[in-house]
Amino acid sequence: MDAYLSTRGLCVGYEDTALLYDISLSVRRGEILTLIGPNGAGKSTILKTLSRQLAPMGGAVYLDGTSVWEMGESALARKMALVTTERIDPERMTCRDVVSMGRYPYTGRLGILGREDKAVTEQALARVHALDLAGTPFARVSDGQRQRVMLARAICQRPEVILLDEPTSFLDIRHKLELLGILRELVREEGLAIILSLHELDLAQKISDTVVCVQSGQPLRMGPPEEIFTDETICALYGVSPGSYSALFGSAELAPEKGAPRWFVIGGGGSGVPLYRKLCREGVPFAAGILPENDLDYPVAKALSAVLVSEKAYEPVADATMRRALDVLARCEKAVCTLPAFGAWQEANRRLWQAAQESGKKIPLQSAFVYRG
Repeated sequence: MDAYLSTRGLCVGYEDTALLYDISLSVRRGEILTLIGPNGAGKSTILKTLSRQLAPMGGAVYLDGTSVWEMGESALARKMALVTTERIDPERMTCRDVVSMGRYPYTGRLGILGREDKAVTEQALARVHALDLAGTPFARVSDGQRQRVMLARAICQRPEVILLDEPTSFLDIRHKLELLGILRELVREEGLAIILSLHELDLAQKISDTVVCVQSGQPLRMGPPEEIFTDETICALYGVSPGSYSALFGSAELAPEKGAPRWFVIGGGGSGVPLYRKLCREGVPFAAGILPENDLDYPVAKALSAVLVSEKAYEPVADATMRRALDVLARCEKAVCTLPAFGAWQEANRRLWQAAQESGKKIPLQSAFVYRG
């Protein structure tokens, strides 16, 4: 399929200041394209330019092969809808009234709703699971409910592309997932094209067909999530230190505590992650090991530990690695094991834990979690 919305040589900015140059974006119907990048990079500016709220400083935006600047307002509104986080407080309007505003491109100058317009309004409310809010004053609903109502208003326009500027801002995790789930349904079931900006990298990684890295003054990088969400790309995009972002978990970690390790945490299989983060919060530098490089604990341990003793994936623990682990353990004050059991691949860690017990450094796991550094 050809791109439904595309740009050519687009330059965006405000007044005489350009933020981004030579933007080439394209999204097809049935796809979600997500803009990610630091605050002030120009994500909202791109969306406002695509929706004709801002004039481009150069280049063009095409919708279904036609420049958006050659389309009348009603014609554009029937093909494109925009959902922003800007607060609207319509006095004495119910949620149904707000949603029905999306029918104005079809109602003519008088704005009188016909039978079909009212039916479409009800369908849009049902699409976002908000029929129970229809008669509720819009000013009284929660942030999550507002976002659903505003999305219903956009759906009411019967567009073929929807633009959303940070639609998950101010929402709790339940409402974030609910809203993004609705967007995925619209894409799959109705073939809409959706372009949105997100700050939650883990959610962008899960929902997007295409991801665009937006960085002021830099060329845009566009690709599928599996190409964009790498440690190197995300750390460079947001200017964070290498190792602080985990592509595996789609999350960032705080900077590790500096200094020689005081604790040695024997973990693996994800069992050590909660303790790594607790010790970091308590300001306790720690060592972690022995972890294969493909272990679930490894990315977090790499980001948070003062010393990480690791082994190559799928390889047995080498004698040199074991000696290093014992040497690090000898210089630590305490040791704790988060593993529930030692399997065949955990023989080295079983020996390490035995050495910790013999040296009197063993701390019960329960005591470690109530420790205050």
